[in-house]
Amino acid sequence: QVQLVESGGGSVQAGGSLRLSCGASGATYSIHRMGWFRQAPGKEREWVATIYTRRGFTFYDDLVKGRFTISQDNAKNTLYLQMDSLKPEDTAMYYCAAGLDADTWNYWGQGTQVTVSS
Repeated sequence: QVQLVESGGGSVQAGGSLRLSCGASGATYSIHRMGWFRQAPGKEREWVATIYTRRGFTFYDDLVKGRFTISQDNAKNTLYLQMDSLKPEDTAMYYCAAGLDADTWNYWGQGTQVTVSS
């Protein structure tokens, strides 16, 4: 089992920055990849970014590419999402997830709210 806890959400004005954190505990050695997702009110959850934990490969949705950066600190078992040049449309609940393979997201955090005002 893996437990995930997000933090770092808040309210910012458009153009501002936030850094989200996701602390992982439990069987972290089994994690193959980690990712960030978001869900805005009335919309489905959407993928934001992924990092493959062993090789560090990163992937981003086109909507955030160039503005968001996913990274990890393996010594601290922590995943980050640096969000710059935030837009009102980035407003959502942000979730981190962990996958034990390349096909499945097995574990989810409880989410942290990000609100961007214009």
